[in-house]
Formats: sequence, structure tokens, C-alpha cells
Amino acid sequence: MKSESPKDGVQASPEQRLDKWLFFARLFKSRGLAAERIEGGGIRLNGQPCRKPGKSVRVGDELVISAFGRVRAVRIRDLGTRRGPATEAQELFEDIDEGHAEAPV
Repeated sequence: MKSESPKDGVQASPEQRLDKWLFFARLFKSRGLAAERIEGGGIRLNGQPCRKPGKSVRVGDELVISAFGRVRAVRIRDLGTRRGPATEAQELFEDIDEGHAEAPV
């Protein structure tokens, strides 16, 4: 992973491992289960298949997760710092409906 140094005047956006983020967001019960699903081809990152648990994700990235008999599309809203309570985990992502624009509020 290449990051820009502060002397270049460009700040690198924060990143987190995909398996770790899935665990912190409580989408999988363990980081190991998340890694297995990623390696098994059950995750798409920004529309592209992803089979590397160490792939970096950023705020704004979109994931399609095929697991537990359902398909779920989410957009990353924040990177986690721990596996906290469910209310904290729900703040890390928003569900999105593939192919449909969000309705105005």
C-alpha cells in the first residue's frame, strides 16, 4: 500500500482491512468467518469481486455481501475502532438498494 507523505500536501484517506470492518460492523460473528466468506467469493467491493481479506476499504465504498442465504448491499459510512454494541455498529454503514436511487426525504 502506498501512502502519500504529509510533505506532499496530500492526506491519505483512512483505510481499514475489509475483514476487520465486516467484523466491527457486526455483519459476521468473527473476523475468521468474514475472511472465509471473502476468500470464498461472497463479497463484491465497488462492483468488483474481492477475494482478499486484507483489501483496504474506505468511507464511501459499497459492498455487496452474499451470506447466510441473503444478499445485502451496504455503503460504508465510517471505519470502526472496535466491535462495540449493535447500535454503534449500525452507524458504520447504511443499507442501499442496488439499482434504485434513494428517495428524497
